[in-house]
Amino acid sequence: MCKTKKATDASEPRPVLSRSERTRPSHSPGTQSSSLSHSAIPSSSNPTSDIYTSSASYTKATSSGTGTSISSRTSLSSLRESLPENPHIYHISEIRAATNNFLAKRYSSSSSASTAACWRCNLRGRDTVVFQRKFRHKIQTSQLKERLSVICRSHHMSIIKLLGASVSGDHIYLVYEFVEGSNLVDCLRNPRNPSFTVLSNWMSRMQIATDLAHGIDYVHNKTGLNLSIVHNHIKSSSIIVTEPSFNAKICHFGTAQLCGETEEEVAVETDTSKRETEIEEITEEANATSLRKLKRSDSGDRQFEGVRGYMSPEFRSSGVATQKSDVFSFGVVILELFSGEEALKYRFDKKTGNFVRTSLMDTAEAATAEGSDGLRRWIDRRLNDSFPVDVAQKLIRLALDCVHVDPDKRPDMGRVAGKISKLYLESKKWSDNVNIPTGISVSLAPR
Repeated sequence: MCKTKKATDASEPRPVLSRSERTRPSHSPGTQSSSLSHSAIPSSSNPTSDIYTSSASYTKATSSGTGTSISSRTSLSSLRESLPENPHIYHISEIRAATNNFLAKRYSSSSSASTAACWRCNLRGRDTVVFQRKFRHKIQTSQLKERLSVICRSHHMSIIKLLGASVSGDHIYLVYEFVEGSNLVDCLRNPRNPSFTVLSNWMSRMQIATDLAHGIDYVHNKTGLNLSIVHNHIKSSSIIVTEPSFNAKICHFGTAQLCGETEEEVAVETDTSKRETEIEEITEEANATSLRKLKRSDSGDRQFEGVRGYMSPEFRSSGVATQKSDVFSFGVVILELFSGEEALKYRFDKKTGNFVRTSLMDTAEAATAEGSDGLRRWIDRRLNDSFPVDVAQKLIRLALDCVHVDPDKRPDMGRVAGKISKLYLESKKWSDNVNIPTGISVSLAPR
């Protein structure tokens, strides 16, 4: 069926023609499309160039809106990356391939004092850190997957994300995202230059204290999960400090639940366990699976992982990790942060010829008892005595409350985080008042 001229114009849209072009003789239907395609090419002699120029200008005008949508997509993608993901269940062959069958150089900057072996490697296109830990109490596979899915849904800016895990025999391999930075131990005590620290002002240390308090408060109270989460690995070597704002991030989130270190697993096994300590340690041989067992039947103490100076009295006696033991460890870290000293050290006494044990808790209590003068001598000297004394007194008293011998008298982390946030605001106000104004110039030349 032959189309009419109006039907042809409706089905095949063409650019608007000028009057002189409309008076030209019509072409045959076979050559009509080719003539239209040639006339659509913009040129300086073509009368229709203005039409296509305006079309181009319309595209340019809408490019700003397109740029906005592209930037929106970029911000959404970055937001998507920061949100919690579904947990990855890695096969042990992936872990072996990424770590060169566990022969790659071990990575120690993220947790130098940890007894767990760790490697920095690339897994599924992401820069990760893999920690090898041994199950303290065996967990059923279904229960392990359920806990892993619950913990991986948690997200906080002060906590390093857990990406997934892999299980092989008695060991679990926890995969965390890699965060560029240095641990708090190296920031406070540089062995190459003890008199230098990157945390050389009061506000940088208050920022770290605030991040830690809110991170642990999230772990204890604000995950929104039905699982009572205990960290159980709070120490200065497990805290990563990032630049340039000196924000703090906590490592080993979820380790206690996935390795069977929580109170419920310990309570179940305590009823059936014998009063015998069994220490299992990995021998430094090529065969990493060979284990050596040392039995000591004359002791009823339980062997568990911990760092001297950060373990609460009840944890040392029972080995049961609770939220109150986390509060104790947090208080020790705060004392370490503002004094710059180790949590526990031994000093040689020349008079007696013995080593004397020195604890931060003891020195802090003695300093607060002497008043402001004693506290100013106790605070890290590398701060150059530039800090608000009243804020420092409140902060150290709060830290001492956290390390109380009686766990029932230790405050909740929600209350601790609120108090430290208030002290941070007071410190910020003090810092703004003592800063030198930048809008004026000072000249010391003679007039």
